[in-house]
Amino acid sequence: MAGHSKFKNIMHRKGRADSVRSKLFSKLSREITVAAKMGLPDPAMNARLRLAVNNAKAESLPKDVIERAIKKASGGEAESYDEIRYEGFGPGGVGVIVEVLTDNRNRSASTVRSTFTKCGGNLGETGSVSFMWDRVGQITYDAKVGSEDKVMEAAIEAGADDVESDEDGHTIYTAFEQLSDVAAALEAALGPAQATKLAWKPKALTPISGDALGTLMKLIETLEDDDDVQNVYSNADISAEDMESLAG
Repeated sequence: MAGHSKFKNIMHRKGRADSVRSKLFSKLSREITVAAKMGLPDPAMNARLRLAVNNAKAESLPKDVIERAIKKASGGEAESYDEIRYEGFGPGGVGVIVEVLTDNRNRSASTVRSTFTKCGGNLGETGSVSFMWDRVGQITYDAKVGSEDKVMEAAIEAGADDVESDEDGHTIYTAFEQLSDVAAALEAALGPAQATKLAWKPKALTPISGDALGTLMKLIETLEDDDDVQNVYSNADISAEDMESLAG
């Protein structure tokens, strides 16, 4: 599995859960507002908004916060946000994709570039990294939903392309145009997902260890702490021993 989701789990274990959760709630609310502003403010009639609301509910975002985020868009109170993708290389030549929702393009560009530079990376041009990745649908479930075999069987029946399972949970991949259908079939078999979204999946992973791994973790952590950043993806290949060392 790509290093990104692993980093998230490590950060939670290191006691940053409250801070991470606060940031997550803010980003979920922003995605709901942007989705509602781009289409109808009704989840039943707006696929992107429906996904945003479902993901927010899965993370226990309060109902009144969800409703307020939608009303903010429909009432014309919401800022205008630009969706931007930044691409670059982190320590050890690891590819990194950063997705941003921002009301100030110059601020975001400056912050992202500075973070890459300070953490031993280099920000590249759009397309400099993404050609090594696939744009896919990604559906995640908590480990408690069932065994690897149970989830694999459900994923096959639902028409998914791939499943990755570990002690932290299950990640199911599908063609991006089939995301809604596969997600609906999985929900019928396994219950509501933890998250359903379009994502970037690397075609190959880049091994990293030692000091470079620690610096890469700092890069991803700093990027995810930025309010404008919605998602960060890396193609880091981290050994089990290094993962245990980082989590310890």
